Amino acid sequence: MSENLTASVAKAAEPVTALDLTQEQSQRAPSGPTSAPGAPLGGSRDVESDPEATSSLKARIAGYVSLTKPRIVELLLITTVPTMLLASRLTSDSLPSLGVVLVVLIGGAFAAGSANAINCYIDRDIDQLMKRTSSRPLPQHNIDPRNALIFGLVLGILAVGGLWVTVGWLAAALTLGAIAYYDLVYTLWLKRTTPSNTVWGGICGAAPVLIGWAAVTGTVSAEAWLLFAVVFFWQPPHFYALAIKFKDDYSAAGIPMLPSVATAKRVAVESVIFGWLMLVTSLLLWPLGSVTYLYVVVAAVTGGLFVLECHKLLGRALRGEDLKPMRLFHWSTSYLALLFLALAVDTFLI
Repeated sequence: MSENLTASVAKAAEPVTALDLTQEQSQRAPSGPTSAPGAPLGGSRDVESDPEATSSLKARIAGYVSLTKPRIVELLLITTVPTMLLASRLTSDSLPSLGVVLVVLIGGAFAAGSANAINCYIDRDIDQLMKRTSSRPLPQHNIDPRNALIFGLVLGILAVGGLWVTVGWLAAALTLGAIAYYDLVYTLWLKRTTPSNTVWGGICGAAPVLIGWAAVTGTVSAEAWLLFAVVFFWQPPHFYALAIKFKDDYSAAGIPMLPSVATAKRVAVESVIFGWLMLVTSLLLWPLGSVTYLYVVVAAVTGGLFVLECHKLLGRALRGEDLKPMRLFHWSTSYLALLFLALAVDTFLI
């Protein structure tokens, strides 16, 4: 549910709706019977034997997959399974069933894909103004915006409905809330109006932790909220680093990401603050008796390196040097994966 479970301007004019590839092909095709050897009477095409049709179909499938932002989906799901393992061990001293894990993973992937596809529909006006996003399917007019919206809504309905039926109303309600918050609160409002958008957008990226816990226990405990807070505090330094690299893009689109409207020192100071909050919060599972030394050591070492990178960013900002933000960005991704991997392994030692 991080592309973890995360931008003031009037919305630019919407791009002219593009015809989808199938319509374009049908307009170019002759209206009478085809003269191509082996083609059925009436001009219908065998997709399996027609390289052009096959290529077009693959391109359209790839376009819809791209709308879901698969890399973000993967990052969100990394936090979900370890959380489910810990929840099950603490409440029933057993592992969650494989069926529940698969249901939550599929539902979570559909939910994140839904939120991202609807985000692409809403942001199609600004995506075409930024180099980083101009190659997405909607700015490239490879997919009709209406079809993208329907695709996102269908994924959301399947996700929420499937979770409601299989693991209960609380996980489903949290999933619906996360999708609605990301698209209606963050994308439509916060992203376009306030430099604090990244901070409050972190609610969506951290939601899979709560959803996974609720799917196993039917409740949300203190441990779930602490893991939620870890991901929430992790997101600003993680995304600030990316926004520093692409700040000119955001400026061109009129999106008030903090690196586009504030000094490098301000961005680096906030990264340090959130980094320390993340580190301290990650260690609070120890006093609750929910983890062993393995998790504590990994959390302290990897979190310490994360904070060190934040301080290095601040040092470069104070000296007026090249910020090299992608060092922090790449390590932040590794940190989250390593922390939750340690959490997963640690559940077998409790």
